[in-house]
Amino acid sequence: MPKVKLTILESKCRGNYHKTGDSYIVEDVCPSICHELWQSIYPSIYTLLNNGDLDYGNIRAKKFQMRCPDNGRVLIQGEVVDE
Repeated sequence: MPKVKLTILESKCRGNYHKTGDSYIVEDVCPSICHELWQSIYPSIYTLLNNGDLDYGNIRAKKFQMRCPDNGRVLIQGEVVDE
């Protein structure tokens, strides 16, 4: 089963949950991240964990970038990794 690595690229998190450079590996359980952010990115993670790919600019790729629903304060990237 693929794994998805989540990396915080930018952070101005009001709750101080996330700092730039934080990373998490997702296999089948939600990592300890903000639940609003998790709910936003989960559909993309689910797609990647099930061997799908996503729109990424002008291409299809096994990665994504998304901003937090709290006014975009956190930018997170997800990508399939072999660890």
